[in-house]
Amino acid sequence: MNYTAEEIIQYCEEEDVKFVRLAFCDVFGKQKNISVMPSELRRAFEQGIAFDASAVPGFGNEAQSDLLLFPDPDTLSVLPWRPENGRVVRMFCTIKKPNGDLFECDTRGLLAKAVDEAREAGIEFSFGSELEFYLFKLDEYDNPTNIPYDRAGYMDIAPDDKGENIRRQICLTLEKMGISPESSHHEEGPGQNEIDYRFADAMKAADDAMAFKTVVKTVAHANGLCADFSPKPLADKPGNGFHINLSVKSDKNHVILPSVIAGILCHIKAMTLFLNPAEQSYRRFGSSKAPKYISWSSENRSQLVRIPAATGVYRRAELRSPDPLANPYLAFTLMIRAGLFGYRNGLYLPPVSDINLFSADESVTSLYDRLPLSIDEARSEARASEFIAEHLPERILDIYCG
Repeated sequence: MNYTAEEIIQYCEEEDVKFVRLAFCDVFGKQKNISVMPSELRRAFEQGIAFDASAVPGFGNEAQSDLLLFPDPDTLSVLPWRPENGRVVRMFCTIKKPNGDLFECDTRGLLAKAVDEAREAGIEFSFGSELEFYLFKLDEYDNPTNIPYDRAGYMDIAPDDKGENIRRQICLTLEKMGISPESSHHEEGPGQNEIDYRFADAMKAADDAMAFKTVVKTVAHANGLCADFSPKPLADKPGNGFHINLSVKSDKNHVILPSVIAGILCHIKAMTLFLNPAEQSYRRFGSSKAPKYISWSSENRSQLVRIPAATGVYRRAELRSPDPLANPYLAFTLMIRAGLFGYRNGLYLPPVSDINLFSADESVTSLYDRLPLSIDEARSEARASEFIAEHLPERILDIYCG
């Protein structure tokens, strides 16, 4: 979609839009928004809408509190769960300072810069997201519990799988918002689900990941449930993963995916803090399909990176370590930056690992480097990395390491 500001203003007048949500996220990927009336749209596009940045963790303080939101007209989407009479629409925003400079902690802006640099190198990155989540019951006060909605297992069906109708509602809602679901099923954990949707260019893919989590939580709550995207909701059950599928296209038709993967493997230890930003993130590693070692293979799900069985436009690499608490804008930014590093430096992939690293003994696993196994170790790796220092503002690094 290539909408202009004028087209958005006209659309809101003709389609009975009464509220416009200007959406953005903090450095950890938690979505925020401010609602404005359609009469304020022209000002939003031309001058921005001010908000108090001091109230958003990491964005500012009382002495430097004003930031401005500028909506991206290409991201217009109706929110289907809101009334049709007096519609509500949403647009994602660029964040700027009062002097017009881009705000350094706007992670969507960081991704835009990475995409532009890749385009200048003749490379187009696309991403697909697989975000797992649990459905838990609410208590009598509408607060989340840790009681799963069902006790079904991997790809079970109704009546054991009680999430079937929830997933159906989510998929239909996503379609109305311009996001194309491809498949859905019950995951291994009790009450755990997965819905996969079509890949897209980097920016749309990150926007879609943000929208996906909002839709899942909204539909779940409308059904008296809580959707939990945390990495390890139940200590003795499988954690939630955020498997990121990456494909690349070169304007010279070169086969560059191996070099891109090699770049990601090269910098993955330093990137892990931003792909797994919570203490509980590190409880996943080494079990239930969550990798622990830095390796790759063609189809092996015990590896950090696998290349699934697919051909043509579906040929891709899957990074399996991130979890759903990761900020998708930061995750995709770092994957693009690392991929470009691998491409520009002509990196080669290490030998393929066609073994099960979950069950291999120490004589085998000791041959592999591993991911950080605690958030403190991940912070140390990020702090020591020249790659991170080059591509992320020091302020973001300080926030994640604080």
